[in-house]
Amino acid sequence: MAEALDFTACAALVEKGDPVRFRAAMAAPVAARGVLFPLYAFNLEVARAPWVTKEPMIARMRLQWWRDALAEIAAGGVVRRHEVVTPLALAVRAEDVAVLDRLIAARDRDVEGEAFEDEAALWSYLEATGGGLIEVAARRLGGGERLAPAAGRALGLAAWLMAVPALEAAGRQPLPDGRAETVARLAREALEAWAEVRAGWSAVPAAARPAFFPMAGVGAVLRRAAANPARVKDDALEPGPFAARVRLALMAGTGRVW
Repeated sequence: MAEALDFTACAALVEKGDPVRFRAAMAAPVAARGVLFPLYAFNLEVARAPWVTKEPMIARMRLQWWRDALAEIAAGGVVRRHEVVTPLALAVRAEDVAVLDRLIAARDRDVEGEAFEDEAALWSYLEATGGGLIEVAARRLGGGERLAPAAGRALGLAAWLMAVPALEAAGRQPLPDGRAETVARLAREALEAWAEVRAGWSAVPAAARPAFFPMAGVGAVLRRAAANPARVKDDALEPGPFAARVRLALMAGTGRVW
């Protein structure tokens, strides 16, 4: 009974805070959701930890709390009772903890809101966050995790570019260089990563493909950014809800990367 309530709580958190991943998880088979919802709820809680307080020390205490919870999972003993930690401990294995810990470490830069020192730092951040989540999900669902770094670059940059207006409004400097030509080049590099995922897609077991469902529509977003970087500043990259749902349905139904 408690496990069912925890799963429902994770799904509710994701539905409210991360609608893209919620739709992706709902497009997956029921069995896969037992992995995806705890992972996505964990990611949501970690991602927003630096934003719920203006006190860096408190934000870092929140992140450390999650690192401590992961250490308990890795140890294989008693794990703290929590609506996300408890189902997460059932969904992942000790070998996944290092990847999830790197995800938390990457989020530490959000505490102070420092600008990325260069493009390499941006790509590293995107691989650790978006890529790390896909890596663990794919491994737990059956394989294909070798494509996770490329998937993280493609999905991560698309989501990051869509978030640029909100991040700038919050006083952040989301890109190391916001010039149009640089944004276009970054989008083209992310498209190369997207193409890498497509090229290796046939090797991903069918059971593990839901780990990549959040990528639905990423190619279209990146192509828009590459062709017209002004769309980033104008907050005009994100597809409408109907288009997003169509691409997710196509990916789930055809098994192709859209």
